[in-house]
Amino acid sequence: MTAPAVDWRLIREEARPGPLQMALDEVAAETAAAGGPATVRTYRWEPSCLTLGRHQAPETVDWAFCEREGIDVTRRQTGGGGIYHDARGDIAYSIAVPAETVPGELLDCYHLLCEPVLDAFDRLGLDADYVDEPLPELYRPACYLRELHPAHDVVASGPEDDRSRKIAGNAQYRKREAVIQHGSLTFAVDAGRHLGVFDDPPVTSEAFRERVVGMNELVDVDRADAVSAIEAALADWASAAPEATVDMNGSWTDAELERAAELVEEKYRDEEWIRTRPGSGGA
Repeated sequence: MTAPAVDWRLIREEARPGPLQMALDEVAAETAAAGGPATVRTYRWEPSCLTLGRHQAPETVDWAFCEREGIDVTRRQTGGGGIYHDARGDIAYSIAVPAETVPGELLDCYHLLCEPVLDAFDRLGLDADYVDEPLPELYRPACYLRELHPAHDVVASGPEDDRSRKIAGNAQYRKREAVIQHGSLTFAVDAGRHLGVFDDPPVTSEAFRERVVGMNELVDVDRADAVSAIEAALADWASAAPEATVDMNGSWTDAELERAAELVEEKYRDEEWIRTRPGSGGA
């Protein structure tokens, strides 16, 4: 599979609060749906942030811990469990593209949009791929501790550590005739904070580290170089499409930033929206 042949922009890593990052993902999808450029980008969470899955129960969160530690909390449009995004240890990416240009089958679309993610790991010298066989869940409210499945969970090992542990969480949704896929690539693991955002999880830090690994544990790389490798993989993937063009120094328009600020107030920073569990899905 190849990237859609559309006009692309690469927006390089920006540090912003989590609610605004989620709003910008949604805005990128609206722009792509309206005939603007498709977007590939990396971003950083500042401050660290817990994102709840679309249907996750708020009772699973240790709200006092998050407040005490200065951790933002917002809710994603994508499903799954909660993810703690560390300001240093997490490298986020997203891809927003017109829906008509990608496979309609969810898993096919997911695998297409994960191609640059796997390429980025390869550039960093990591042996990363979808997990070979299912692994049982450890704690359902936490995305990284749910069952690992060969269809969609990415694990990695290194030259001196052949254990396959989860290194990336990826998910997608459709918004106004566009597909948005976003994900978190783990650079460094702080197991205590990953677990601390949840209300009394029955998992030890040692067990968490047996399931999840950071890039810095497997290869000798600093965060800036890891981000550069991910951005290069995203840009090369987009530019490889026939007749595609890529703005290598893309940016948000004023209108997009204004729209994102509206979405933050209406949704991603709104306490009722964050703390109310929509629908009847599982936590």
